[in-house]
Amino acid sequence: MNSFKAVFKRELKGYFITPVAYVFLVIFLFFAGYLPFRQGFFQYRQADLVLFFRNLPLLFVFMVPCVAMRLWAEERKSGSIELLFSLPVTVPQAVLGKFFAAWVFLLIALALTITMPITVIYLGVPDIGLIITGYLGAALMAGAFLAIGCFFSALTKNQVISFILSVAALAVLVYASMPTTLNYLSGFLPAAMVSAIEPMSLLNHYESIQKGLIRLNDIIFFSLLIIGAGLASVIILDERKAG
Repeated sequence: MNSFKAVFKRELKGYFITPVAYVFLVIFLFFAGYLPFRQGFFQYRQADLVLFFRNLPLLFVFMVPCVAMRLWAEERKSGSIELLFSLPVTVPQAVLGKFFAAWVFLLIALALTITMPITVIYLGVPDIGLIITGYLGAALMAGAFLAIGCFFSALTKNQVISFILSVAALAVLVYASMPTTLNYLSGFLPAAMVSAIEPMSLLNHYESIQKGLIRLNDIIFFSLLIIGAGLASVIILDERKAG
């Protein structure tokens, strides 16, 4: 537990000693506010955050890999990963420490969007329950995206390659159920495989929580994504350490 805490504190502190974190926060907050207003936030004439939460998956597809790509790729490229594993810390502890530090950073970014619900509350009488479940869904989605990004970061030394692979994988997960995606995949995949991919759409589970329906299968879906990608990262890093 002490090793996990040490990695967690080191990583979380590392985000705020460089200007990169602040640039990320500014860009994220700008687009999180800009996209809903661009789509007619005031013309929508409803006291809710539907437009805000609807744009988060697309925003996360590009922003979360920016956070995840440096977690292991940078350590491997600089050679500091050998120093990390020479310390009394196991691979699972290191993976968990880095993951939770990055997740907390993303949750801080989400928390800074508090001006959106404040604006809606000032303009009308929104359903607070829907706002809470919307943020819960966003937090789970950020964790799932981050776990997948961590996996690709552990897979390669190149941050750019990690970013591209993460964006591609997340885009497929998010838009797997869209007709255009299914039509494209059906061009070179068997019909049975396409049918199996459709229920894996992360967007379906996210939108369910966003509507206020906290179902067990949605929680399990996000949990399995996080745990599965985390275990895959541990396996890859264990092999690198043994090598």
